[in-house]
Amino acid sequence: MVTEMVKIAVLAVQGAFAEHMDRLRKLGVESIELRRRADLEQDFDGLILPGGESTVQGKLLQDLQMLMPLRGKIAGGLPVFGTCAGLILLAEELCSDTRVYFGTMPVRVQRNAYGRQLGSFHTEENVMGLGRLPMTFIRAPYIESVKKGVEILAQVQNRIVAARYGNQIGTAFHPELDEDDRMHQMFIKMCEEYAGGGMPADV
Repeated sequence: MVTEMVKIAVLAVQGAFAEHMDRLRKLGVESIELRRRADLEQDFDGLILPGGESTVQGKLLQDLQMLMPLRGKIAGGLPVFGTCAGLILLAEELCSDTRVYFGTMPVRVQRNAYGRQLGSFHTEENVMGLGRLPMTFIRAPYIESVKKGVEILAQVQNRIVAARYGNQIGTAFHPELDEDDRMHQMFIKMCEEYAGGGMPADV
């Protein structure tokens, strides 16, 4: 798969951003790092929020004055793909936590949901529209509930681990850590459609 028409930004303030950039590179997609507010002045057709420490990422986004500008872009239709901590950043509500970061995805998320015994595990499960995919979970959250308009993409042990809302995809697992690239291809297709005539990134 070679794609030249889109450029995807990866939040690079903390976490596993390098793995996502490596996956995009292997798929022939141009990517850029977002490390400071000035980086937001570049043009890009999609955004990846990587796994890591959501509280650290959230604080850095606020301290670097990147949170609200990025939130505006996401709310304006910019495709976004949040994995693990990225899902937490997107969530409209967190269980047992009053903090909200972007809050653009109408889901309720339970962080560190599997406890220490299942802090990290690997499985395979069906993802809607993609078939059976490998899934790597690391101190993973899960989606406790969704609101109207949210499409459930995958469940593991009767828990929602992937969902889509408009141009937003959130997964509790780390597709960048497995060889299968179908989740990234799904997101790249969203970015291509957006670049080809989607809503403007800015609101």
